[in-house]
Amino acid sequence: MIKHPVILGIVIALAVIGLVAGKDTIAVVVAAGVAYLILRIGVVMLGGLARPVPAPLPSGELRKVRLLYRCSVCGTEVRMTAAPDEDPEPPRHCLEDMDMVAPTME
Repeated sequence: MIKHPVILGIVIALAVIGLVAGKDTIAVVVAAGVAYLILRIGVVMLGGLARPVPAPLPSGELRKVRLLYRCSVCGTEVRMTAAPDEDPEPPRHCLEDMDMVAPTME
């Protein structure tokens, strides 16, 4: 099963045009293979960008996280165990954002 028949069709059409024009057969086959790879990689990369963003969790539902934050001013440490998303903003203490020490491994 061919995943991208349009790309394959374009490459075959260009290869046929190259052969009809009298170009070397080996050069046309190599060029067609390289063209197919370049086009296929481009389509795959664009497809990766086109994926939709996952739906947000229902309001009020929290994800489990294990993050440790430390206040750079006074040294207070806070362990965050639940947050609305996987990468929450750091809490504030002493009017400054706390620094993430490391995710805890418990």
